[in-house]
Amino acid sequence: MADAHGDPREMFTRSVHNPILTAEAFPRMVNAVFNPGVVSFEGKTLLLVRVEARTGLSSLAVAISANGVDGWQIDRGRGMEPERDSPTEHWGIEDPRITLVGDTYHIVYTGYGVGGPMVCLASTRDFETFDRQGVLQTPEDKDAALMPRLFDGRWALIHRPAPASAGLGSHIWLSWSPDLRHWGDARILMHARRGGWWDANKIGLGPPPLETERGWLVCYHSVRATASGSLYRLGLAMLDLEDPSRVIMRGDEWVFGPNAPYERAGDVPAVVFPCGWLIDDDGDTVRMYYGAADSTVCLATASLSNLIDHLESHPYSPPGYANSDGIPSPGHTVEDD
Repeated sequence: MADAHGDPREMFTRSVHNPILTAEAFPRMVNAVFNPGVVSFEGKTLLLVRVEARTGLSSLAVAISANGVDGWQIDRGRGMEPERDSPTEHWGIEDPRITLVGDTYHIVYTGYGVGGPMVCLASTRDFETFDRQGVLQTPEDKDAALMPRLFDGRWALIHRPAPASAGLGSHIWLSWSPDLRHWGDARILMHARRGGWWDANKIGLGPPPLETERGWLVCYHSVRATASGSLYRLGLAMLDLEDPSRVIMRGDEWVFGPNAPYERAGDVPAVVFPCGWLIDDDGDTVRMYYGAADSTVCLATASLSNLIDHLESHPYSPPGYANSDGIPSPGHTVEDD
């Protein structure tokens, strides 16, 4: 796929068909469609898309394509509507990440209730009926996904709680459960860096981690405050294959950011926000589906081997830095960089 917009040195290539899905494709009048989860389902690509109505509240709709690029069909018989009488979904449901375990698709999504955003779970086998399993993490918490296999009999959940006190930063956490109901043993998995780094102060998970021979590939987003508003970019990290609480690699630079017109202008400008990705049958092509400017659904592709090579060749720990927070060790000066 050629890239109609952007820097050819970027790791991901935008589809010339972007945006691949817009509000105009939906049978009822809606404001925006974005931030889809994605799976291969019955030989086709299935998107579970966040649909924001003109009320401002969101639901999740199903769109299916034979090639994962165009020809999208909106399946009116599938999808999830918020339970408006529920305190966990009173103001909508948002940003699904889908993990397949056995023959069951586990959908971790944000429920937006009167107490704030929280991490919720539903499961399905057909995307027609959904078994809601309640709240996994209480407000305020979001940007969550299940790991696709158990570790020593425990489920692993990556998520991003909001700190109660300002100035502490928003970090990516890892929590564990024996039964998908009771969660604990929580710890910070990745700190938001500090200072002038591209991923300082606030980070969150993108798609569910992708299993590779080298480890679990993580794509995460950063939210950088600028004079003209927030700027969302994407970076990479790698978790240990057998112990996902161990970050074995983390890149020092962002690999994809808002550049195309449909990413720079919309309801929330300067946003690229992926909730799902797939590996093609060739075992190397990664298809990343993302929300652009909180308005449309877009697609970008990359080589898995190139992503891993880039991560290995751009380590996060420059000389003179003591830890992954980007805090100088004693005696370090700016001139040392």
